[in-house]
Amino acid sequence: MKATLDRFEDGYAVLLIRDGETIEVDFPACLLPEGCEEGDILDITIKRDVESTEETRGQVSRLIEKLKKKGEERK
Repeated sequence: MKATLDRFEDGYAVLLIRDGETIEVDFPACLLPEGCEEGDILDITIKRDVESTEETRGQVSRLIEKLKKKGEERK
């Protein structure tokens, strides 16, 4: 996905998604590559990390089970 760096406001870069430039996204300016300026075209990639998601869900599930067991022991 491509975006135009429209302007900077209060620590954010306002990006316009290139397909018609009707969608505005506020993005933390500190996360942009060094040297970005207004008018620059940025290439943005967002990818779902299925493996990390499943791993995190497993960790949370195990923690919930552990807490449930502790709660049952206190009864």
